[in-house]
Amino acid sequence: MILHLGILGGGNISETHARAALDIEGVKIAAVWGQNAEKAGRLADLVGATFYQDLEAFLSHRLMDAVLIGSPSGLHAEHGIAAARRALHVLVEKPIDITTERADALIAACESARVKLGVFFQDRASSDILKLKRLIDTGELGKPILVSASVRWYRPPAYYKKSQWRGTWALDGGGALMNQGIHTVDLLLWLFGEVSSVWAKAVTALHEIEVEDTVVASFEFSSGTIGNLEATTAAYPGFSRRIEMTWSQGTIVVENDHIHSANLLTPVKGLCGGQSKPEDARATSPVVSDTRGHRAIIEDFVQVIASDGVPICDGHEARRSVQLVDAIYKSSRTGLAVPVNGRRVLADNAPGLVDGR
Repeated sequence: MILHLGILGGGNISETHARAALDIEGVKIAAVWGQNAEKAGRLADLVGATFYQDLEAFLSHRLMDAVLIGSPSGLHAEHGIAAARRALHVLVEKPIDITTERADALIAACESARVKLGVFFQDRASSDILKLKRLIDTGELGKPILVSASVRWYRPPAYYKKSQWRGTWALDGGGALMNQGIHTVDLLLWLFGEVSSVWAKAVTALHEIEVEDTVVASFEFSSGTIGNLEATTAAYPGFSRRIEMTWSQGTIVVENDHIHSANLLTPVKGLCGGQSKPEDARATSPVVSDTRGHRAIIEDFVQVIASDGVPICDGHEARRSVQLVDAIYKSSRTGLAVPVNGRRVLADNAPGLVDGR
């Protein structure tokens, strides 16, 4: 059986989706649509798919079973809802959208249409992260105590100036946190559970953009664990993401999704530290050269469609990271610690959250 996919978008991330999908047996890219006709048309030629300039015509293409959405973040729900109404399964690039209200609308549309909804949080598919998740879930690491995450990446001014949507509230929904740091926000929630409150400060330190390029947040998790996150696109020349995690049984350090060190009171078989790790290309470039993570997410989604299962990251899971980002921005605007209450939508998600602007 062949699963026919549509690529919705023609930018860097849609090229990543296409390259990842081409590596999967039993998958065919049937159609491509993008707002930039030149880029999307070139991508369609590259993968041997039909190119559409009209969105409705693209969504009506048959055979097509699912769409991979790589349009600007603030259009994810709009495009996903349109696809769901055509009975197409939806796999959307992170974030699910830029507000919890839009995320809820997309989730509801997919549930109503009885189609699958997944979100590209490919870090969840990393072998070392999966190994760590299993250890946490089985309780082998003991009580969680402290976590510290650092996303010190760099984007040159041209990264924002050459884009009509990056660095804007309307379509990016934020800056270093909503765009780059949200992968780490998702991992912290996946590994440590719900956050009960957050205090944060977001600033625009370097780039001439509407949104933040640097943020620091301190969390209290529902479990009692405490932690912090630093995220920036202003740290030249860009450094690998690093997450240090301490449990009652010891400390594990992850760099670029690989376990860098594991110092535990009782060693765990198969868990060793000091592994050599590749450079984190994400630290310096938005172009994804290694598509293995995206391929794993698409492979999982294909299996989910066939088996009527649940994606590695479904809509409800992806909503959590947007809600926490909302709370971080609200805390920065008010200067106060902000409660994060389960699935409830937080108020005041609007432009002007950085430094009171």
